[in-house]
Amino acid sequence: MTEGNDGDAGRGGGGERCWWAASFAQLAWGIYSFRKGYSGDSHLMPLKAFAVASLFLGATTTAGVGTLRSSGIYSVNMS
Repeated sequence: MTEGNDGDAGRGGGGERCWWAASFAQLAWGIYSFRKGYSGDSHLMPLKAFAVASLFLGATTTAGVGTLRSSGIYSVNMS
């Protein structure tokens, strides 16, 4: 499949910046939540810990996808 200028409209340019911005936002939110510590009902502590861990995992995953996309890898054929 060949792609001209119309086929890769979403690729390149500002597309990769969105992945990096999302990764940075998740990481910053995770660090803020981690440093803020815990306040409130102790029954919600596991939920808050899971939420902060999910932010760090999401930031790592988003940065990985951004790296792959900026390297020119957009899909994987499993055939």
